[in-house]
Amino acid sequence: MADEKPTMPDADQSSEDKVTAPNHLEEKGVSTAAPGYPALEKDSGNKDIPDPDAHLSAEEKAAVDKKLIRKLDFTLIPILCVLYLLAFLDRTNIGNAKIDGLQASLHHMSTGKYNATLSIFFVSYSVFEPLTNILLKRLRPSVFIPIIMIIWGICMTFMGFVTNWSGLMAARWFLGLAEAGLFPGINYYLSCWYRREEFGIRAAIFFSAAAVSGSFGGLLAAAINKMNGLGGRPGWAWIFILEGILTVLFGFAAIWLVHDFPDDAKFLSEQDRERVIRRLKMDKQSSAEHEEFKMKYVWMAMKDYKMWLGMVIYMGCDMPLYAFSLFLPSIIKQLGYSNTKAQLLTVPPYAAAAILTITIGYIADRTKQRGLCNICVSFLGIAGFAMLLGSEKAGVKYAGTFLGALGIYPCIANTISWTANNIEGVYKRGVVLGFVIGWGNLNGIVSSNIYFNSPKYTVGHAVVMAYMIVCLLGGSIVLRTLLARENKLREAGKRDHWIEGRSDREIEALGDMRPDFIYTL
Repeated sequence: MADEKPTMPDADQSSEDKVTAPNHLEEKGVSTAAPGYPALEKDSGNKDIPDPDAHLSAEEKAAVDKKLIRKLDFTLIPILCVLYLLAFLDRTNIGNAKIDGLQASLHHMSTGKYNATLSIFFVSYSVFEPLTNILLKRLRPSVFIPIIMIIWGICMTFMGFVTNWSGLMAARWFLGLAEAGLFPGINYYLSCWYRREEFGIRAAIFFSAAAVSGSFGGLLAAAINKMNGLGGRPGWAWIFILEGILTVLFGFAAIWLVHDFPDDAKFLSEQDRERVIRRLKMDKQSSAEHEEFKMKYVWMAMKDYKMWLGMVIYMGCDMPLYAFSLFLPSIIKQLGYSNTKAQLLTVPPYAAAAILTITIGYIADRTKQRGLCNICVSFLGIAGFAMLLGSEKAGVKYAGTFLGALGIYPCIANTISWTANNIEGVYKRGVVLGFVIGWGNLNGIVSSNIYFNSPKYTVGHAVVMAYMIVCLLGGSIVLRTLLARENKLREAGKRDHWIEGRSDREIEALGDMRPDFIYTL
């Protein structure tokens, strides 16, 4: 936040393209009136991008743009939702397996050992997440995503054949390693296709697959449990085997169904590729372009306060997410229901969470008030866990699970969208999202070790509440306040001196440190 000239990323510079910044950006032809919508003729960053629709009227351009977005949505979003549904199903179905007899089958595995199997997933998952977006960019989505899907599907399948705690630990470790690239990778990938005010609803629809997987997982586990004893395997083993095989099949299908970045996407015509890249440029984004990786992008991310606050906020909703999804079947079973009924009663809270996640994504895109959305929604989750913590009545506790889900799931997608909106630069954004999501998931270790002493689960509910109050609610308030302050400084021309003496290319390379880049609040 210090008022100093930002460090300039390396760029070639010639004497003829130097510019000098007057006191206000408007005087040099850069518009800051509407965040993310500079006038094309005033933005020097767009002058070299061909416009295939230059001959069309404004109405015709709008129709072409609408058709393009519809094509992107129907081509990209459905398959990504299915992939994440499978990923979240595979990482959390151990909660369903637990109430179907997993612990008893593996030599009466203790609660401590069971919690360790939950924790080991998050260790490998979190350690490798910051690296995965770099691999995604280098290997291409159509190669990277199918590879990791097939690997984690195989790990999932073999979890159905483990005979002891050590085998389960090893399978969960490699499951976390393989899944590490999907969630940060897909969010980064989507941010390379859509403008900032379009990204949130798509990320919300994508993440709603996690809530749907909770509903689907409960229904599926209740049905698969009927296979108990088939082939000499218990019902919980068939949950792992069948869901693992399903993931492997979709992994192979993803080779043809997952597309690369806009400049390489085969399903687009050359004109449509130009349209996608041009509209991202108009939104002050360079994410569609090729960029060589350098360590400077890592250091740029590390020096950005938005990354650190994003990590705090994300841990405030991600730790509760895993606590909720891993232990919801056990929480409901402790209310006095049978195994099958407990599995089925997990469905409605997840369904409600999926609906609100998409709703909040839509509202946040339209209002550009992602911070306020986080703040308001977090109160639902806090109230829900307060009900779980303070009441002894089964009906009140079950209602608390609804509010808990409603307060957690929308904040996940919204926080990721908020972070991606405010970080510019291909690799910098990838690194920041990797760190934010990786740190949040590392807190899954906490989720795995706070639920004991049933049926009250006092420690678990209290820790979740603390995370949501301090990190999610408090962090969102702090970040929104700092971003609003910075926007006011930029709009008042107090950051114009950052581009004095810089070439057009150097100004563009500043990314979100450009004085005309207005943050999403």
